[in-house]
Amino acid sequence: MYLHIGNNYSVNTSDIIGIFDIENTTVEQHTKKLLERAEKENICVYTTYDLPKSFIIAVKNGSEKLYISQLSASTLRKRIKNNSCFLY
Repeated sequence: MYLHIGNNYSVNTSDIIGIFDIENTTVEQHTKKLLERAEKENICVYTTYDLPKSFIIAVKNGSEKLYISQLSASTLRKRIKNNSCFLY
C-alpha cells in the first residue's frame, strides 16, 4: 500500500520507518542534526512549499529519504490505521 503524503507524493508503507511531528520533534538537538544531515546529503524531499507539519523517514533498498509534508503526523497515521492508503 502507498500512503499519500501530499501534492502527488506517495510512499510505500512498507518503506516507512517513522512519521514525526515537526513542531514537537525539532526541539531536540538530535532531530535538528538529522534534518541538517538529510539536507546536506540531498535526501530531503519537500512535498510542499507550505508550512511543514511533519516529516517521514523511509528506506527503500538501503536508500534513505526524508519527506517533508504539509500534512500533520496524526493525519498520516490515521490514513495508515484506517487503511485509507492507495492500493497498487
